[in-house]
Amino acid sequence: MLRSLAISNYALINSLEISFPEGLVIITGETGAGKSILLGAISLLLGARADKEVLKDSSKNCVVEATFKIDPQAETLRLFEENSVEFSDEIIIRRVVSPNGKTRSFVNDQPVGVQFLKEISDKIIDIHAQHEHLLIGDSRFQMSVLDSFAGNKNELESYQASFRRLRELESERERLVEKISADEQELEYNTFQFGQLDDASLIPGELEEIEAEFRILSNAEELKTSLSLALTHLNPNDISVNQGLREIQTILEKISVNLPEAQELANRTESCRIELKDIEADLTILTEKISISPQRARQLEERISLLYELQRKFRAESVERLIEIKDELSAKLQRTGDDKEKLEKLNLLIKEAAGERDNYAKILSNTRSNSSSAFKTELVSKIRELEMPYADFNVIIGESKDYHEYGKDEVAFTFSANKNIAPRELAKVASGGELSRIMLCLKAVMAKESGMPTMIFDEIDSGVSGSIADKMGVLIDDLSKDMQVFAITHLPQIASKGNCHLLVYKDIDSDGKAATGIRKIEDDQRMMEIARMLSGSGLTDAAIANARVFLTT
Repeated sequence: MLRSLAISNYALINSLEISFPEGLVIITGETGAGKSILLGAISLLLGARADKEVLKDSSKNCVVEATFKIDPQAETLRLFEENSVEFSDEIIIRRVVSPNGKTRSFVNDQPVGVQFLKEISDKIIDIHAQHEHLLIGDSRFQMSVLDSFAGNKNELESYQASFRRLRELESERERLVEKISADEQELEYNTFQFGQLDDASLIPGELEEIEAEFRILSNAEELKTSLSLALTHLNPNDISVNQGLREIQTILEKISVNLPEAQELANRTESCRIELKDIEADLTILTEKISISPQRARQLEERISLLYELQRKFRAESVERLIEIKDELSAKLQRTGDDKEKLEKLNLLIKEAAGERDNYAKILSNTRSNSSSAFKTELVSKIRELEMPYADFNVIIGESKDYHEYGKDEVAFTFSANKNIAPRELAKVASGGELSRIMLCLKAVMAKESGMPTMIFDEIDSGVSGSIADKMGVLIDDLSKDMQVFAITHLPQIASKGNCHLLVYKDIDSDGKAATGIRKIEDDQRMMEIARMLSGSGLTDAAIANARVFLTT
Protein backbone atom coordinates (compact mmCIF):
# COMPACT_ATOMS: atom_id res chain seq x y z
CA MET A 1 0.00 0.00 0.00
CA LEU A 2 0.97 3.63 -0.49
CA ARG A 3 1.95 5.04 2.92
CA SER A 4 3.15 8.53 2.07
CA LEU A 5 3.88 10.91 -0.77
CA ALA A 6 6.19 13.93 -0.97
CA ILE A 7 6.33 16.25 -4.00
CA SER A 8 8.41 19.35 -4.64
CA ASN A 9 8.64 21.66 -7.65
CA TYR A 10 6.24 19.63 -9.82
CA ALA A 11 3.82 21.48 -12.12
CA LEU A 12 1.71 23.71 -9.80
CA ILE A 13 3.05 22.08 -6.63
CA ASN A 14 5.70 23.95 -4.65
CA SER A 15 6.00 21.38 -1.90
CA LEU A 16 3.68 18.96 -0.17
CA GLU A 17 3.91 15.92 2.07
CA ILE A 18 1.04 13.67 2.97
CA SER A 19 0.50 10.21 4.48
CA PHE A 20 -2.28 7.79 3.59
CA PRO A 21 -4.23 5.25 5.65
CA GLU A 22 -5.48 1.82 4.65
CA GLY A 23 -8.93 1.40 3.15
CA LEU A 24 -10.69 3.97 0.99
CA VAL A 25 -9.11 7.37 0.38
CA ILE A 26 -11.38 9.94 -1.29
CA ILE A 27 -9.75 12.78 -3.26
CA THR A 28 -11.86 15.72 -4.43
CA GLY A 29 -11.32 19.30 -5.51
CA GLU A 30 -12.63 21.87 -7.92
CA THR A 31 -11.89 21.52 -11.61
CA GLY A 32 -8.36 22.77 -12.26
CA ALA A 33 -7.29 22.47 -8.64
CA GLY A 34 -4.66 19.89 -9.53
CA LYS A 35 -6.10 16.41 -8.96
CA SER A 36 -4.63 15.23 -12.25
CA ILE A 37 -1.29 16.80 -11.28
CA LEU A 38 -1.23 14.65 -8.16
CA LEU A 39 -1.87 11.56 -10.25
CA GLY A 40 0.80 12.64 -12.72
CA ALA A 41 3.37 12.85 -9.93
CA ILE A 42 2.54 9.31 -8.82
CA SER A 43 2.78 8.12 -12.43
CA LEU A 44 6.20 9.75 -12.66
CA LEU A 45 7.31 7.61 -9.72
CA LEU A 46 6.13 4.51 -11.51
CA GLY A 47 8.23 5.08 -14.61
CA ALA A 48 6.21 7.53 -16.71
CA ARG A 49 8.15 9.70 -19.14
CA ALA A 50 9.25 13.07 -17.79
CA ASP A 51 10.98 16.20 -19.05
CA LYS A 52 11.86 19.64 -17.77
CA GLU A 53 8.36 20.93 -18.61
CA VAL A 54 7.14 19.47 -15.28
CA LEU A 55 9.36 21.87 -13.31
CA LYS A 56 7.50 24.67 -11.55
CA ASP A 57 10.79 26.50 -11.04
CA SER A 58 13.00 25.73 -14.04
CA SER A 59 16.17 26.37 -12.03
CA LYS A 60 15.53 23.66 -9.42
CA ASN A 61 15.15 19.90 -9.33
CA CYS A 62 11.74 18.29 -9.18
CA VAL A 63 11.60 15.51 -6.58
CA VAL A 64 8.78 13.01 -6.10
CA GLU A 65 9.12 10.42 -3.34
CA ALA A 66 6.74 7.80 -1.99
CA THR A 67 6.85 5.07 0.63
CA PHE A 68 5.15 1.76 -0.16
CA LYS A 69 4.56 -1.30 1.97
CA ILE A 70 4.89 -4.45 -0.13
CA ASP A 71 4.58 -8.19 0.38
CA PRO A 72 7.66 -10.40 -0.16
CA GLN A 73 6.15 -12.49 -2.95
CA ALA A 74 8.50 -14.74 -4.89
CA GLU A 75 8.18 -12.76 -8.13
CA THR A 76 8.80 -9.46 -6.33
CA LEU A 77 11.87 -10.87 -4.57
CA ARG A 78 13.18 -12.14 -7.91
CA LEU A 79 12.71 -8.70 -9.45
CA PHE A 80 14.71 -7.04 -6.67
CA GLU A 81 17.44 -9.68 -6.91
CA GLU A 82 17.78 -9.36 -10.68
CA ASN A 83 18.22 -5.61 -10.34
CA SER A 84 20.63 -5.91 -7.38
CA VAL A 85 18.34 -3.88 -5.14
CA GLU A 86 18.12 -4.75 -1.46
CA PHE A 87 14.57 -5.83 -0.56
CA SER A 88 12.59 -4.67 2.44
CA ASP A 89 8.86 -4.82 3.12
CA GLU A 90 8.80 -1.02 3.07
CA ILE A 91 10.42 0.67 0.10
CA ILE A 92 11.05 4.30 -0.73
CA ILE A 93 10.86 5.20 -4.42
CA ARG A 94 12.28 8.55 -5.49
CA ARG A 95 12.41 10.19 -8.91
CA VAL A 96 14.39 13.35 -9.57
CA VAL A 97 13.99 15.54 -12.67
CA SER A 98 16.82 18.02 -13.19
CA PRO A 99 16.55 21.40 -15.00
CA ASN A 100 18.11 19.86 -18.12
CA GLY A 101 15.28 17.34 -18.29
CA LYS A 102 17.31 14.30 -17.25
CA THR A 103 15.87 12.01 -14.60
CA ARG A 104 17.35 9.80 -11.90
CA SER A 105 15.50 7.05 -10.10
CA PHE A 106 16.14 5.44 -6.72
CA VAL A 107 14.68 2.61 -4.68
CA ASN A 108 15.79 2.56 -1.05
CA ASP A 109 18.46 5.10 -2.05
CA GLN A 110 19.91 2.70 -4.66
CA PRO A 111 20.00 3.99 -8.25
CA VAL A 112 17.70 2.02 -10.56
CA GLY A 113 16.53 2.20 -14.17
CA VAL A 114 13.10 3.38 -15.26
CA GLN A 115 12.29 -0.15 -16.46
CA PHE A 116 12.63 -1.40 -12.88
CA LEU A 117 10.14 1.24 -11.73
CA LYS A 118 7.68 0.07 -14.38
CA GLU A 119 8.11 -3.56 -13.40
CA ILE A 120 7.79 -2.97 -9.66
CA SER A 121 4.75 -0.74 -10.19
CA ASP A 122 2.87 -3.74 -11.60
CA LYS A 123 3.31 -5.38 -8.20
CA ILE A 124 2.27 -2.48 -5.95
CA ILE A 125 -0.33 -0.27 -7.63
CA ASP A 126 -2.94 -0.20 -10.38
CA ILE A 127 -3.97 3.19 -11.74
CA HIS A 128 -7.27 3.46 -13.58
CA ALA A 129 -6.90 6.78 -15.36
CA GLN A 130 -9.65 8.75 -17.07
CA HIS A 131 -10.83 7.25 -20.36
CA GLU A 132 -9.11 3.95 -19.58
CA HIS A 133 -12.52 2.35 -20.08
CA LEU A 134 -11.65 2.57 -23.80
CA LEU A 135 -9.34 -0.38 -23.09
CA ILE A 136 -12.39 -2.46 -22.50
CA GLY A 137 -12.63 -3.16 -26.21
CA ASP A 138 -9.05 -4.44 -26.41
CA SER A 139 -8.90 -8.22 -26.70
CA ARG A 140 -5.63 -8.43 -24.74
CA PHE A 141 -7.17 -6.47 -21.85
CA GLN A 142 -10.21 -8.72 -21.90
CA MET A 143 -7.96 -11.76 -21.77
CA SER A 144 -5.98 -10.32 -18.85
CA VAL A 145 -9.24 -9.77 -16.92
CA LEU A 146 -10.29 -13.37 -17.49
CA ASP A 147 -6.80 -14.61 -16.55
CA SER A 148 -6.92 -12.62 -13.30
CA PHE A 149 -10.19 -14.28 -12.40
CA ALA A 150 -8.92 -17.71 -13.47
CA GLY A 151 -5.83 -17.32 -11.29
CA ASN A 152 -3.74 -18.98 -13.99
CA LYS A 153 -0.59 -16.95 -13.40
CA ASN A 154 1.62 -20.06 -13.06
CA GLU A 155 0.13 -21.66 -16.17
CA LEU A 156 0.58 -18.44 -18.13
CA GLU A 157 4.21 -18.11 -17.03
CA SER A 158 4.91 -21.73 -17.99
CA TYR A 159 3.36 -21.17 -21.41
CA GLN A 160 5.23 -17.89 -21.99
CA ALA A 161 8.54 -19.50 -21.00
CA SER A 162 7.98 -22.29 -23.55
CA PHE A 163 6.74 -19.77 -26.14
CA ARG A 164 9.88 -17.64 -25.75
CA ARG A 165 12.18 -20.68 -25.81
CA LEU A 166 10.60 -21.89 -29.05
CA ARG A 167 10.97 -18.46 -30.65
CA GLU A 168 14.63 -18.32 -29.60
CA LEU A 169 15.24 -21.77 -31.10
CA GLU A 170 13.44 -20.77 -34.31
CA SER A 171 15.52 -17.59 -34.53
CA GLU A 172 18.67 -19.64 -34.01
CA ARG A 173 17.57 -22.02 -36.77
CA GLU A 174 16.91 -19.11 -39.11
CA ARG A 175 20.41 -17.76 -38.51
CA LEU A 176 21.92 -21.23 -38.98
CA VAL A 177 20.03 -21.86 -42.22
CA GLU A 178 21.25 -18.51 -43.57
CA LYS A 179 24.81 -19.39 -42.58
CA ILE A 180 24.62 -22.85 -44.17
CA SER A 181 23.19 -21.31 -47.35
CA ALA A 182 26.03 -18.79 -47.50
CA ASP A 183 28.58 -21.52 -46.77
CA GLU A 184 27.14 -23.77 -49.46
CA GLN A 185 27.41 -20.98 -52.00
CA GLU A 186 31.13 -20.86 -51.20
CA LEU A 187 31.46 -24.61 -50.78
CA GLU A 188 32.42 -25.41 -54.39
CA TYR A 189 34.94 -22.59 -54.53
CA ASN A 190 36.40 -23.47 -51.12
CA THR A 191 36.59 -27.14 -52.10
CA PHE A 192 38.45 -26.22 -55.31
CA GLN A 193 40.89 -23.98 -53.43
CA PHE A 194 41.46 -26.59 -50.76
CA GLY A 195 42.08 -29.21 -53.46
CA GLN A 196 44.73 -27.03 -55.08
CA LEU A 197 46.60 -26.61 -51.83
CA ASP A 198 46.11 -30.18 -50.72
CA ASP A 199 47.35 -31.57 -54.08
CA ALA A 200 50.46 -29.42 -53.73
CA SER A 201 51.56 -31.51 -50.71
CA LEU A 202 53.06 -28.47 -49.07
CA ILE A 203 56.01 -28.91 -46.69
CA PRO A 204 57.21 -26.19 -44.28
CA GLY A 205 60.59 -24.74 -45.38
CA GLU A 206 60.39 -26.56 -48.69
CA LEU A 207 60.74 -23.52 -50.95
CA GLU A 208 64.04 -22.41 -49.45
CA GLU A 209 65.48 -25.93 -49.76
CA ILE A 210 64.52 -26.55 -53.38
CA GLU A 211 65.57 -23.04 -54.40
CA ALA A 212 69.05 -23.79 -53.02
CA GLU A 213 69.14 -27.16 -54.85
CA PHE A 214 67.89 -25.52 -58.04
CA ARG A 215 70.67 -22.91 -57.92
CA ILE A 216 73.23 -25.73 -57.70
CA LEU A 217 71.69 -27.73 -60.56
CA SER A 218 71.35 -24.62 -62.71
CA ASN A 219 75.10 -24.02 -62.35
CA ALA A 220 76.25 -27.65 -62.06
CA GLU A 221 78.71 -27.70 -64.95
CA GLU A 222 80.39 -24.46 -63.90
CA LEU A 223 80.53 -25.58 -60.25
CA LYS A 224 81.92 -29.02 -61.12
CA THR A 225 84.60 -27.48 -63.38
CA SER A 226 85.63 -25.00 -60.71
CA LEU A 227 85.90 -27.69 -58.06
CA SER A 228 87.95 -29.92 -60.37
CA LEU A 229 90.27 -27.00 -61.10
CA ALA A 230 90.70 -26.43 -57.37
CA LEU A 231 91.68 -30.09 -56.92
CA THR A 232 94.16 -29.78 -59.79
CA HIS A 233 95.90 -26.91 -58.01
CA LEU A 234 96.36 -29.19 -55.03
CA ASN A 235 98.30 -31.58 -57.31
CA PRO A 236 100.06 -29.44 -59.96
CA ASN A 237 101.92 -31.47 -62.54
CA ASP A 238 100.88 -34.58 -60.59
CA ILE A 239 102.94 -33.37 -57.63
CA SER A 240 100.92 -33.46 -54.42
CA VAL A 241 101.02 -30.25 -52.40
CA ASN A 242 100.12 -32.38 -49.42
CA GLN A 243 103.11 -34.62 -49.94
CA GLY A 244 105.36 -31.57 -50.27
CA LEU A 245 104.10 -30.26 -46.92
CA ARG A 246 104.88 -33.62 -45.30
CA GLU A 247 108.45 -33.47 -46.65
CA ILE A 248 108.87 -29.89 -45.36
CA GLN A 249 107.67 -31.10 -41.97
CA THR A 250 110.25 -33.91 -41.95
CA ILE A 251 113.09 -31.54 -42.84
CA LEU A 252 112.09 -29.05 -40.15
CA GLU A 253 111.86 -31.75 -37.49
CA LYS A 254 115.39 -33.01 -38.32
CA ILE A 255 116.97 -29.61 -37.91
CA SER A 256 114.98 -28.80 -34.83
CA VAL A 257 117.61 -30.69 -32.78
CA ASN A 258 120.04 -27.94 -33.48
CA LEU A 259 117.45 -25.23 -34.24
CA PRO A 260 114.59 -25.50 -31.75
CA GLU A 261 112.60 -22.76 -33.52
CA ALA A 262 112.22 -25.12 -36.48
CA GLN A 263 110.00 -27.44 -34.42
CA GLU A 264 107.31 -24.79 -34.15
CA LEU A 265 107.41 -24.37 -37.92
CA ALA A 266 107.21 -28.14 -38.32
CA ASN A 267 104.08 -28.23 -36.14
CA ARG A 268 102.45 -25.46 -38.11
CA THR A 269 103.30 -27.19 -41.35
CA GLU A 270 101.65 -30.38 -40.01
CA SER A 271 98.52 -28.40 -39.16
CA CYS A 272 98.42 -26.94 -42.65
CA ARG A 273 98.91 -30.37 -44.16
CA ILE A 274 96.05 -31.87 -42.13
CA GLU A 275 93.73 -28.94 -42.97
CA LEU A 276 94.70 -29.13 -46.63
CA LYS A 277 94.08 -32.87 -46.64
CA ASP A 278 90.58 -32.24 -45.24
CA ILE A 279 89.98 -29.56 -47.85
CA GLU A 280 91.06 -31.93 -50.59
CA ALA A 281 88.71 -34.65 -49.27
CA ASP A 282 85.76 -32.22 -49.00
CA LEU A 283 86.44 -30.88 -52.50
CA THR A 284 86.42 -34.44 -53.82
CA ILE A 285 83.12 -35.23 -52.03
CA LEU A 286 81.52 -31.97 -53.18
CA THR A 287 82.67 -32.57 -56.75
CA GLU A 288 81.21 -36.08 -56.74
CA LYS A 289 78.01 -34.83 -55.11
CA ILE A 290 77.23 -32.35 -57.83
CA SER A 291 75.44 -34.10 -60.62
CA ILE A 292 74.39 -32.66 -63.91
CA SER A 293 70.67 -33.50 -64.20
CA PRO A 294 68.57 -31.31 -66.50
CA GLN A 295 65.51 -33.45 -65.69
CA ARG A 296 65.84 -32.80 -61.93
CA ALA A 297 66.41 -29.11 -62.61
CA ARG A 298 63.20 -28.95 -64.64
CA GLN A 299 61.29 -30.70 -61.85
CA LEU A 300 62.58 -28.21 -59.30
CA GLU A 301 61.81 -25.27 -61.56
CA GLU A 302 58.24 -26.49 -62.04
CA ARG A 303 57.86 -26.98 -58.30
CA ILE A 304 59.22 -23.53 -57.56
CA SER A 305 56.88 -22.01 -60.16
CA LEU A 306 53.91 -23.84 -58.62
CA LEU A 307 54.72 -22.61 -55.13
CA TYR A 308 55.19 -19.03 -56.32
CA GLU A 309 51.93 -19.21 -58.28
CA LEU A 310 50.06 -20.47 -55.19
CA GLN A 311 51.60 -17.73 -53.06
CA ARG A 312 50.50 -15.12 -55.60
CA LYS A 313 47.00 -16.53 -55.97
CA PHE A 314 46.38 -16.83 -52.22
CA ARG A 315 48.33 -13.68 -51.38
CA ALA A 316 50.60 -15.63 -49.08
CA GLU A 317 54.11 -14.54 -48.22
CA SER A 318 55.37 -18.09 -47.57
CA VAL A 319 54.65 -21.78 -47.90
CA GLU A 320 53.88 -21.80 -44.18
CA ARG A 321 51.10 -19.27 -44.79
CA LEU A 322 49.77 -21.43 -47.63
CA ILE A 323 49.55 -24.34 -45.19
CA GLU A 324 47.64 -22.11 -42.74
CA ILE A 325 45.19 -21.14 -45.51
CA LYS A 326 44.71 -24.79 -46.40
CA ASP A 327 43.92 -25.58 -42.74
CA GLU A 328 41.46 -22.68 -42.61
CA LEU A 329 39.68 -23.93 -45.72
CA SER A 330 39.57 -27.41 -44.24
CA ALA A 331 37.97 -26.01 -41.07
CA LYS A 332 35.38 -24.13 -43.16
CA LEU A 333 34.49 -27.28 -45.05
CA GLN A 334 34.26 -29.16 -41.77
CA ARG A 335 32.03 -26.48 -40.22
CA THR A 336 29.59 -26.72 -43.10
CA GLY A 337 29.16 -30.37 -42.29
CA ASP A 338 28.99 -29.67 -38.55
CA ASP A 339 26.35 -26.96 -39.08
CA LYS A 340 24.16 -29.40 -40.98
CA GLU A 341 24.38 -31.85 -38.10
CA LYS A 342 23.62 -28.99 -35.70
CA LEU A 343 20.59 -28.06 -37.80
CA GLU A 344 19.26 -31.59 -37.57
CA LYS A 345 19.61 -31.52 -33.78
CA LEU A 346 18.05 -28.05 -33.65
CA ASN A 347 15.04 -29.25 -35.64
CA LEU A 348 14.52 -31.99 -33.07
CA LEU A 349 14.72 -29.44 -30.22
CA ILE A 350 12.22 -27.19 -32.04
CA LYS A 351 9.83 -30.07 -32.50
CA GLU A 352 10.11 -30.89 -28.81
CA ALA A 353 9.70 -27.24 -27.78
CA ALA A 354 6.68 -26.83 -30.06
CA GLY A 355 5.04 -29.83 -28.43
CA GLU A 356 5.75 -28.37 -25.01
CA ARG A 357 4.31 -25.00 -26.06
CA ASP A 358 1.20 -26.65 -27.50
CA ASN A 359 0.68 -28.59 -24.28
CA TYR A 360 1.01 -25.51 -22.08
CA ALA A 361 -1.31 -23.59 -24.42
CA LYS A 362 -3.99 -26.27 -23.99
CA ILE A 363 -3.62 -26.19 -20.20
CA LEU A 364 -3.87 -22.39 -20.25
CA SER A 365 -6.90 -22.51 -22.51
CA ASN A 366 -8.59 -24.99 -20.18
CA THR A 367 -8.15 -22.63 -17.21
CA ARG A 368 -9.93 -19.92 -19.17
CA SER A 369 -12.72 -22.18 -20.36
CA ASN A 370 -13.24 -23.63 -16.89
CA SER A 371 -13.42 -20.16 -15.32
CA SER A 372 -15.47 -18.32 -17.93
CA SER A 373 -18.86 -19.42 -16.63
CA ALA A 374 -18.16 -18.39 -13.02
CA PHE A 375 -16.58 -15.17 -14.28
CA LYS A 376 -19.69 -14.34 -16.28
CA THR A 377 -21.95 -15.10 -13.31
CA GLU A 378 -19.99 -12.89 -10.93
CA LEU A 379 -19.65 -10.04 -13.38
CA VAL A 380 -23.34 -10.08 -14.37
CA SER A 381 -24.24 -10.03 -10.68
CA LYS A 382 -22.09 -6.95 -10.06
CA ILE A 383 -23.28 -5.16 -13.21
CA ARG A 384 -26.96 -5.73 -12.37
CA GLU A 385 -26.40 -4.22 -8.93
CA LEU A 386 -25.47 -0.99 -10.73
CA GLU A 387 -29.01 -0.46 -12.07
CA MET A 388 -28.70 -2.58 -15.18
CA PRO A 389 -31.21 -5.29 -14.12
CA TYR A 390 -31.41 -6.89 -17.57
CA ALA A 391 -27.72 -6.79 -18.31
CA ASP A 392 -26.28 -9.86 -19.96
CA PHE A 393 -22.63 -10.58 -20.47
CA ASN A 394 -20.80 -13.37 -22.24
CA VAL A 395 -17.21 -14.51 -22.63
CA ILE A 396 -16.41 -15.96 -26.04
CA ILE A 397 -13.19 -17.95 -26.28
CA GLY A 398 -12.02 -18.80 -29.77
CA GLU A 399 -8.84 -20.13 -31.29
CA SER A 400 -6.44 -17.69 -32.92
CA LYS A 401 -4.73 -18.42 -36.21
CA ASP A 402 -1.28 -18.35 -34.69
CA TYR A 403 0.24 -18.77 -31.27
CA HIS A 404 0.91 -15.49 -29.48
CA GLU A 405 2.37 -14.39 -26.15
CA TYR A 406 -0.81 -15.34 -24.30
CA GLY A 407 -1.53 -18.70 -25.91
CA LYS A 408 -3.71 -19.65 -28.86
CA ASP A 409 -6.93 -18.16 -27.55
CA GLU A 410 -8.86 -15.12 -28.63
CA VAL A 411 -11.13 -13.70 -25.92
CA ALA A 412 -14.07 -11.41 -26.64
CA PHE A 413 -16.62 -9.90 -24.26
CA THR A 414 -20.18 -9.37 -25.46
CA PHE A 415 -22.81 -7.31 -23.65
CA SER A 416 -26.41 -6.31 -23.71
CA ALA A 417 -28.08 -3.88 -21.31
CA ASN A 418 -31.63 -4.56 -22.48
CA LYS A 419 -34.04 -7.40 -22.07
CA ASN A 420 -34.42 -9.80 -24.98
CA ILE A 421 -31.50 -8.20 -26.86
CA ALA A 422 -28.71 -10.59 -27.72
CA PRO A 423 -25.28 -9.58 -26.43
CA ARG A 424 -22.96 -7.99 -28.98
CA GLU A 425 -19.37 -6.75 -28.97
CA LEU A 426 -19.02 -4.83 -25.70
CA ALA A 427 -17.18 -1.72 -26.91
CA LYS A 428 -19.70 -1.17 -29.73
CA VAL A 429 -22.97 -1.42 -27.80
CA ALA A 430 -22.24 0.00 -24.31
CA SER A 431 -22.70 3.71 -23.62
CA GLY A 432 -20.12 5.80 -21.79
CA GLY A 433 -21.89 5.43 -18.46
CA GLU A 434 -22.34 1.70 -18.98
CA LEU A 435 -18.67 1.32 -19.85
CA SER A 436 -17.70 3.13 -16.62
CA ARG A 437 -19.85 0.76 -14.56
CA ILE A 438 -18.64 -2.33 -16.38
CA MET A 439 -15.00 -1.25 -16.04
CA LEU A 440 -15.46 -0.75 -12.30
CA CYS A 441 -16.90 -4.26 -12.04
CA LEU A 442 -14.04 -5.70 -14.09
CA LYS A 443 -11.48 -3.89 -11.93
CA ALA A 444 -13.21 -5.17 -8.81
CA VAL A 445 -13.00 -8.75 -10.10
CA MET A 446 -9.35 -8.33 -11.13
CA ALA A 447 -8.34 -6.74 -7.82
CA LYS A 448 -9.97 -9.48 -5.81
CA GLU A 449 -8.00 -12.18 -7.60
CA SER A 450 -4.69 -10.38 -8.22
CA GLY A 451 -3.99 -9.33 -4.63
CA MET A 452 -2.89 -5.85 -5.80
CA PRO A 453 -2.27 -3.81 -2.60
CA THR A 454 -3.31 -0.40 -3.99
CA MET A 455 -5.71 0.77 -6.68
CA ILE A 456 -6.37 4.32 -7.86
CA PHE A 457 -9.62 5.20 -9.63
CA ASP A 458 -9.43 8.50 -11.48
CA GLU A 459 -13.02 9.57 -12.13
CA ILE A 460 -14.19 6.08 -13.00
CA ASP A 461 -17.65 7.48 -12.31
CA SER A 462 -17.62 9.41 -15.60
CA GLY A 463 -21.06 9.43 -17.23
CA VAL A 464 -23.05 8.30 -14.17
CA SER A 465 -24.96 10.07 -11.43
CA GLY A 466 -27.69 9.66 -8.86
CA SER A 467 -28.36 6.26 -7.37
CA ILE A 468 -26.02 4.58 -9.84
CA ALA A 469 -23.15 6.70 -8.53
CA ASP A 470 -24.12 5.77 -4.98
CA LYS A 471 -24.04 2.08 -5.81
CA MET A 472 -20.69 2.48 -7.53
CA GLY A 473 -19.49 4.14 -4.36
CA VAL A 474 -20.69 1.17 -2.31
CA LEU A 475 -18.83 -1.18 -4.64
CA ILE A 476 -15.63 0.88 -4.34
CA ASP A 477 -16.06 1.01 -0.55
CA ASP A 478 -16.50 -2.79 -0.42
CA LEU A 479 -13.39 -3.19 -2.55
CA SER A 480 -11.40 -1.11 -0.04
CA LYS A 481 -12.02 -3.70 2.67
CA ASP A 482 -9.47 -5.97 0.96
CA MET A 483 -7.06 -3.36 -0.41
CA GLN A 484 -6.15 0.31 -0.32
CA VAL A 485 -8.29 2.28 -2.78
CA PHE A 486 -7.94 5.89 -3.92
CA ALA A 487 -11.01 7.38 -5.59
CA ILE A 488 -10.58 10.71 -7.39
CA THR A 489 -14.17 11.77 -7.95
CA HIS A 490 -16.50 14.65 -8.73
CA LEU A 491 -19.60 12.86 -7.43
CA PRO A 492 -20.80 13.44 -3.85
CA GLN A 493 -22.32 9.96 -3.70
CA ILE A 494 -18.83 8.45 -3.99
CA ALA A 495 -17.03 11.20 -2.08
CA SER A 496 -19.15 10.49 1.00
CA LYS A 497 -17.86 6.92 1.23
CA GLY A 498 -14.87 5.86 3.31
CA ASN A 499 -13.29 7.58 6.30
CA CYS A 500 -10.38 9.50 4.72
CA HIS A 501 -11.18 12.50 2.55
CA LEU A 502 -8.41 14.59 0.97
CA LEU A 503 -9.10 17.96 -0.63
CA VAL A 504 -6.95 19.22 -3.48
CA TYR A 505 -7.01 23.00 -3.66
CA LYS A 506 -5.30 25.86 -5.44
CA ASP A 507 -3.87 28.93 -3.68
CA ILE A 508 -1.70 31.86 -4.62
CA ASP A 509 1.84 31.45 -3.25
CA SER A 510 4.21 34.14 -1.94
CA ASP A 511 5.35 34.90 -5.50
CA GLY A 512 1.80 35.55 -6.61
CA LYS A 513 1.66 32.33 -8.64
CA ALA A 514 -0.95 29.59 -8.48
CA ALA A 515 0.08 26.62 -6.32
CA THR A 516 -1.63 23.29 -5.68
CA GLY A 517 -1.94 21.85 -2.19
CA ILE A 518 -3.71 18.95 -0.50
CA ARG A 519 -5.07 18.52 2.99
CA LYS A 520 -7.21 16.10 4.94
CA ILE A 521 -10.73 17.32 5.73
CA GLU A 522 -13.08 15.97 8.40
CA ASP A 523 -16.43 16.66 10.02
CA ASP A 524 -17.85 20.06 8.99
CA GLN A 525 -15.15 20.72 6.41
CA ARG A 526 -15.95 17.45 4.72
CA MET A 527 -19.66 18.12 4.91
CA MET A 528 -19.16 21.52 3.24
CA GLU A 529 -17.06 19.95 0.47
CA ILE A 530 -19.82 17.39 -0.20
CA ALA A 531 -22.35 20.25 -0.23
CA ARG A 532 -20.19 22.15 -2.74
CA MET A 533 -20.16 19.09 -4.98
CA LEU A 534 -23.95 18.95 -4.73
CA SER A 535 -24.75 22.60 -5.42
CA GLY A 536 -21.65 24.20 -6.92
CA SER A 537 -20.10 27.42 -5.67
CA GLY A 538 -23.35 28.77 -4.21
CA LEU A 539 -23.94 26.66 -1.12
CA THR A 540 -27.55 26.19 -0.10
CA ASP A 541 -29.10 24.91 3.10
CA ALA A 542 -30.61 22.05 1.12
CA ALA A 543 -27.18 21.05 -0.22
CA ILE A 544 -25.70 21.14 3.28
CA ALA A 545 -28.58 19.06 4.61
CA ASN A 546 -28.14 16.54 1.77
CA ALA A 547 -24.42 16.41 2.45
CA ARG A 548 -25.10 15.61 6.10
CA VAL A 549 -27.40 12.78 4.98
CA PHE A 550 -24.76 11.40 2.61
CA LEU A 551 -22.19 11.29 5.40
CA THR A 552 -24.48 9.65 7.95
CA THR A 553 -25.95 6.92 5.77
